Amino acid sequence: MNALLVREKRSFRLSLALITLILPALACQAASGFFQKQAADGRITAESQLSRASVTPAPSITPTITPSPPPPSATPTKSHTPTPTVTPAAWQSRVFEKLWQTVLDEYLYADFNGLNWHNVGQAYRQRVQAGMTEADFYAAMDEMIRLLGDEHSVFLDPVQAKDEDAEFAGKNDYVGIGVLTNVVPERQRVEIILVFPGSPAEQVGLAAHDSILAVDGVPIVDENGFHRELLRGAEGTSITLTVQTPGEPARAVKVTRRRITGAVPVPHTLLTTPNGERAGYILLATFADDTIDEQVEAALREMSNGSALDGVILDNRQNGGGADVVARGVLSYFTHGVLGHFVNRNQEQRAFSVKGVDVNGSSRLPLVVLVGPNTASFGEIFSGVLADIGRAYLIGQPTEGNVELLRGYDFEDGSRAWLAYETFRPRVHPEQNWEATGIIPHQIVVSNWDEVLIQTDPVIQAALDYIDATE
Repeated sequence: MNALLVREKRSFRLSLALITLILPALACQAASGFFQKQAADGRITAESQLSRASVTPAPSITPTITPSPPPPSATPTKSHTPTPTVTPAAWQSRVFEKLWQTVLDEYLYADFNGLNWHNVGQAYRQRVQAGMTEADFYAAMDEMIRLLGDEHSVFLDPVQAKDEDAEFAGKNDYVGIGVLTNVVPERQRVEIILVFPGSPAEQVGLAAHDSILAVDGVPIVDENGFHRELLRGAEGTSITLTVQTPGEPARAVKVTRRRITGAVPVPHTLLTTPNGERAGYILLATFADDTIDEQVEAALREMSNGSALDGVILDNRQNGGGADVVARGVLSYFTHGVLGHFVNRNQEQRAFSVKGVDVNGSSRLPLVVLVGPNTASFGEIFSGVLADIGRAYLIGQPTEGNVELLRGYDFEDGSRAWLAYETFRPRVHPEQNWEATGIIPHQIVVSNWDEVLIQTDPVIQAALDYIDATE
């Protein structure tokens, strides 16, 4: 459900000229900033629509979610009189008005990030009233929400909302090759974050850290940095990928698409430190699948079966966030208690707390969390609170700085808006503004995902050294 993780998500591109034409009353600076961020975005993507099926700040996919309140749509009442035919313009107007009003009443930032929200409403109201196709209407609503510029809020059409629900429940069902990837626009490639077990990708030898450069000779990321949807297609069809493993030349790999189902996996493995200690490595690619916390528990039990672990490494570098219930579940294996507060625009606070669940010593083991520029939303909050209370040592690079909590609002047509509703304040250092600074790791180590393997990654090596130092 998080905005930052999507699989083979459609690219979002909005021209500055279009913004200026639609919203002449808006500040030019606000429009320009919006366009530049979207054009530069390179968040997580992959083949099914895990999270949100459009570019956010992602992933895709994110980020941070609370249960949706009752849908802000009117409840139909029974009538014995004939019901008039509802034209598309009528339902579109109702959905638009409720969406616009919801932002006015609920949005985290009372100044709407410098936008005149009434002028925005008037501009889009005129477009809706003039008549729009269904596809154009949903594109316009998505466009309107993105003008808020918080890099987090997003609008989903009914199909995307339905897919999001299924994928959050761990019920992915799509046709592709079975990879979760991140777009690297500046290098015109997508890097593989993980491969689904038993998938076509695994069967032809694709692995985490590999890069996909092209599909059937067509670059998967165009010269402007926008991701092309080339991995999905009809079941049984074959494609030839241009793939590069770190340290090796590019090669051609033929793979046949088939249906991919099930939950996002949680890759894990035992690593050995230079001093011979046992470190459990777990990759957390998302919190947007409600099976993740159970899989982490199973991984901890498996890796400590027969012999205790000496430390745990949680790789959060590609985690664009997800649902608070999932993040809490994983946090519970390593800590407990109140970890901070969510604060809305009226400065009302709501505690963020977890109940501890020790798994073979997990609550006491030395803990290292790896972070980086692709860590966002609940990926950031998760990492930040563990550092804030002194429970974990953070290694990597500063994170994105996107810790707004989203709240979902469902509408009568099945569409959904995720709006920034609260921000986060850590318990020990509430004066810190993670939205502005991101999470700053204790130890800065630079590493590009597509240039290293797990055994050559300097960030992981630094984590192993830290575990040795704590023994």
